[in-house]
Amino acid sequence: MARLEAFFPKSHGKPRVDDRRVLSGIIFINRNGLRWRDAPREYGPPKTLYNRWKRWSDRGVFARMRNGLAAVAAVPKTVMIDATYLKAHRTATSLGRKRGPGDHRGRLIGRTKGGMNTKLHAVTDAEGRPIRFFMTAGQVSDYTGTAALPGSLPKAEWLLADRGYDADWFREALKDKGIRPCIPGRKSRGKPIKYDKRRYKRRNRIEIMFGRLKDWQRVATRYDRSPKVFLSAVALAATVLFWL
Repeated sequence: MARLEAFFPKSHGKPRVDDRRVLSGIIFINRNGLRWRDAPREYGPPKTLYNRWKRWSDRGVFARMRNGLAAVAAVPKTVMIDATYLKAHRTATSLGRKRGPGDHRGRLIGRTKGGMNTKLHAVTDAEGRPIRFFMTAGQVSDYTGTAALPGSLPKAEWLLADRGYDADWFREALKDKGIRPCIPGRKSRGKPIKYDKRRYKRRNRIEIMFGRLKDWQRVATRYDRSPKVFLSAVALAATVLFWL
C-alpha cells in the first residue's frame, strides 16, 4: 500500500474514506466481476466504491500507478508485443441513448466472428511484465493497431512478435530506433524471413501474461462503456499481478 500512496490524488477539504479499504473493495469487484451493489459490506457503501473507481479512472490514477512502478524497473533489453481479444458484455455495447452509427468505434468495440470484442495490445519486458497497454476495436489487425507504437517503445535491443506483425514498414520503424526485430515472416511472403528461433521461444511469456490478466473477470469480459475506465481495470490488474 505504501508504494501506491504516492500516486493517490491529494484530498481537499473533507478527508477521504479509508483508502486501503476502498482500494481493496475496488480490487475485489474487478477480480471477481461483481456488480458494484454486490460488494461485501466490509468494504463500505457500494456507491463510495463506484464513485472512487470512476473518479480515479477518469483522472488516470490507476494508469499512473502501473506506469510509475514499471518506470522504476531497469530498461529492458528485450521487449515483446502481442494482442488479445476481450469479450464485450451487452452493458458495454448498449447505446443507452440514440447515437450515430460510429458510436461503437468511439468505445473501441468492434464486431468479429466471436461477437462484439475489444482488442487489447500490450508491450512487455522479457519477463512478461506489461510496460504499455493500448486498445483498438476488435476487428483491427495486429500490425495496423501498432501504427502509433514505435515512437513510444522503450530503448530495447530486441522486439519479439508473432507473424501477425510482419510488415515491412514496421520492421523499418524498429530498425530506425535501433531495435532488432525477431518476427517470423508471413506464409504469403515469397522469400522466407530469417529470425532467431531460440530467442523467439521466449515469446510464450506474453501469452502467459494475458492469461493471468484474464483471471480478473472485469478484464476477461468488458462491462464498462468508457474505454478509459476499462483500461483502468486492465492497469489495476497488471499493477497487482506484476508490479507489487
